[in-house]
Amino acid sequence: MKTPLHVHSEIGRLKKVLLHRPSVEIENMTPQTMHELLFDDIPYAEVAMKEHDAFADTLRKEGVEVLYVADLLAESLTDEKAKDAFIRQYVEEATCHSPARAENLTAFLQAEKDLSKLAEHVIAGTRTEVFPPIHRQTLTDYVQNSTIVAQPMPNMYFTRDPLTIIGHGVNLHKMYTTVRNRESLLIEQIFTHHPVYGNPEIPHWYNRQVPYSLEGGDILVLSKDTIAVGVSQRTEPRAIERLAETLLGEESGYQKIIAVDIPKIRAFMHLDTVLTQIDYDAFTIHPEIEPTLRLFSLTKNERGEIQIHEEEDSLAEVFAKVLGQDKVTLIPCAGGHPIHAPREQWNDGSNTLCVAPGTCVVYTRNYVTNDLLDKHGIRLLEIESSELSRGRGGPRCMSMPFVREDL
Repeated sequence: MKTPLHVHSEIGRLKKVLLHRPSVEIENMTPQTMHELLFDDIPYAEVAMKEHDAFADTLRKEGVEVLYVADLLAESLTDEKAKDAFIRQYVEEATCHSPARAENLTAFLQAEKDLSKLAEHVIAGTRTEVFPPIHRQTLTDYVQNSTIVAQPMPNMYFTRDPLTIIGHGVNLHKMYTTVRNRESLLIEQIFTHHPVYGNPEIPHWYNRQVPYSLEGGDILVLSKDTIAVGVSQRTEPRAIERLAETLLGEESGYQKIIAVDIPKIRAFMHLDTVLTQIDYDAFTIHPEIEPTLRLFSLTKNERGEIQIHEEEDSLAEVFAKVLGQDKVTLIPCAGGHPIHAPREQWNDGSNTLCVAPGTCVVYTRNYVTNDLLDKHGIRLLEIESSELSRGRGGPRCMSMPFVREDL
């Protein structure tokens, strides 16, 4: 099947990628709302945008075509019926707390004829100052003091999470937290109504209506027939079983899912927080994670039933077999140093974006880890991240590959 998507590895030369440039949604956070919105601090938006632009330029210099969420969303809203349905679903999921506010928000979004601005509005969130005074109908209308009608979507720049491209198909994820679920609504709109990516020939291996949370940071596309998925704080084991039911088989070519059970804590948020591939036979890894891991293989038998087998081999041994390598080297963040490792892990030292075998985007600030990777022969594309890293995500978190060359 020919579709505009093609991803069969973590390291094949990157040709096309989806990003989101952070903007007003960052400024629409406050100290009172940032924790609810999954931030530990509020990035300085102007600097975050400059850092993100430098990230995108770094990719372009490597020959990568960069797509943006807001552009694809605007291009998917040209049909009036589809746009109206999207706005109504968005308002329903925005939790406006009163009918009057919901009506005002719906009218405001429907009145916006510039589709690029409409896309920006839904990501940035909406302040009451852009509305006329509401006609109070409920007690909430009288006592609600918030100036935000629809919460911003500051996590949108982590495009890795609401979707995953596997082979020639896509996962549209059910997010772990309510505040992030509208991200996958935007992605669903793109993969339903965009002139290119709304192509009905594109298989949807997972959809956001499934009741079990699954996030893209937990998915590593290891080869043409095997993926790894973290059982994490944000991805449920039942989600992985559901994915196995739809993904494994002749249509996708995928035959196995390796479920990697990791501790369910924020420090190990996703599998790619603690483990990313950087070359044919090498991965970065959080030094504290390996002793805690349990691995399970999910396959289908001839009757289409899911079979689960606990692996006895180590992570390195299991991955070496999948990748067809004699051995796999696991390079610990900051070499496992008792001070440098936890500090650099906090700033996503193990979260790298491989743009070609042995060539990776990394944050400059993780200099101890970067020096170690350099000694292992990895070509590093370093980017600044004083503000981007405040969101607790690295270069891999900020990118969703749409096309990679086969190895």
